[in-house]
Amino acid sequence: MKININGKAVDADVADGVPLLWVVRDQLGLTGAKYGCGAAQCGACTVYVDGVPMRSCVLPAASVGKGKVTTIEGLSGKVGDAVRAAWVKLDVVQCGYCQPGQVMAATALLSHNPKPTDLDIDQAMSGNLCRCGTYVRIRAAIHEAAKTLA
Repeated sequence: MKININGKAVDADVADGVPLLWVVRDQLGLTGAKYGCGAAQCGACTVYVDGVPMRSCVLPAASVGKGKVTTIEGLSGKVGDAVRAAWVKLDVVQCGYCQPGQVMAATALLSHNPKPTDLDIDQAMSGNLCRCGTYVRIRAAIHEAAKTLA
């Protein structure tokens, strides 16, 4: 099947029910999205399909159809750049495993709400788990990115 990943149409050999995460990681070598829980509960596997954050560990690749998939490797634009810069500036990352999903979720939040409150951030990011507990730095980085976008 053809699948649009990060703006490029690629061929993927996909059996029925194979999650998008395995196509992205194993077939295309894009290892930013991580396998965390396999149950769409932790957010480590977050990608966008037509701009909407989705959990690729449970999303059958075949269900994407003609949708446009964006992984952390293909994330671009003013908001994504601001989020990544804030992550670096505030040294958010500890182990880093969950951070691609965190960045994808934060970028989606700021794309829809450029001036989020702490409550907005906590609600938007609640489905993204960080085993290292960097939540305070994540929230601060989202506020920092929002300031640079203002």
